[in-house]
Amino acid sequence: MTGAAAEAAIVRREFARIHGRSPDGVWAAPGRVNLIGEHTDYNDGFALPMALPQTTVLAARRRADGLLRLHSAQGDGAITELTVADLVPGAVAGWARYPAGVVWALRDRGLPVGGADVHLDSTVPTGAGLSSSAALECAVAVAYDELYGLRLSRPELARVAQYAENAFAGVPCGVMDQMASVCCAEGAALHLDSRSLEVRQVPFDLTGHGLRLLVLDTGVAHDLADGAYAALRSGCERAAALLGLAALRDLAEAELPGALAELPDGLAPLVRHVVTENARVGRAVAALAAGEPEALGPLLTAGHASLRDDYRVSCPETDLAVAAAVAAGALGARMTGGGFGGSVIALVPAAAAGSVARAVTDAFAAAGFAAPAVLEALPSPGARRIG
Repeated sequence: MTGAAAEAAIVRREFARIHGRSPDGVWAAPGRVNLIGEHTDYNDGFALPMALPQTTVLAARRRADGLLRLHSAQGDGAITELTVADLVPGAVAGWARYPAGVVWALRDRGLPVGGADVHLDSTVPTGAGLSSSAALECAVAVAYDELYGLRLSRPELARVAQYAENAFAGVPCGVMDQMASVCCAEGAALHLDSRSLEVRQVPFDLTGHGLRLLVLDTGVAHDLADGAYAALRSGCERAAALLGLAALRDLAEAELPGALAELPDGLAPLVRHVVTENARVGRAVAALAAGEPEALGPLLTAGHASLRDDYRVSCPETDLAVAAAVAAGALGARMTGGGFGGSVIALVPAAAAGSVARAVTDAFAAAGFAAPAVLEALPSPGARRIG
């Protein structure tokens, strides 16, 4: 039995135990790491994420009575029971607001969806900047798409999930996390245009080039709903308006010096990060297309410096993880995700993976930080039915 089949069997059995009947199906949606292109999506820019092997797995069965009954293996054992017709933003707290928000978002689009029994289990670490919330939303979106015969496209499902997180859960994220979760392909990174939602699968063969991509979870939980993320997005939108642009994506790198001279000091660093980060995405895609994934290394490190110095979303733990990894032989490293904690990715020669991980762990111990968790990222498939 394959890994996905075994996961499906476990979740199917748990669903039957909890809800007293068999599910109509089992679906999975992955977390993601973003190789490069951070805080660009809500500026209509470009990103290069890839899906992780870690997923949220969801078993569901359609109900005819309008009830949404949610159970999580990571929860307190209780079933959260909601009336679909009564779902409104602000009415649901905790983890349940993410699946409930997707159902609300589908109904808000005028789609004929009702209730369901749901049981979910997740291996995506929470608070680690690996898009656990998007994985949960997208698992619900693909399940409901099939349960209710909606036949939405993958970008439409991503938009629904993003809308749920924005309007129902109150997190003003861009669409990159959800697009990665539903659109990524095994063995590839996803070149995403956040304006058009056009995607290109870019081959990313780590093993064939003797490389590994480590994910170093600092253990510093981040919360993008705390206002800092919203302030950054607002600042970018204000800067674009002052420059007469629809979005910062429309500012070319060559035009950056002149544009920065026109902006208040507080906005100029945000613009510099977004414009240079979009350029780094282009260079990263070119490197992968040329079969030179090792060339990503310096781009990762440069991206982290920009996030640290211009966007100011790093923290001592992520800065230390990047510095220690590069000093120990990583080709490059950077924080991934929205920031304020979370994880660092490090591109390393396969032979150096163990020594890089140990160097970061030792550096954390010397600084008095809790030991980081170390995962390996492999380009994995997006959301799909698995049982």
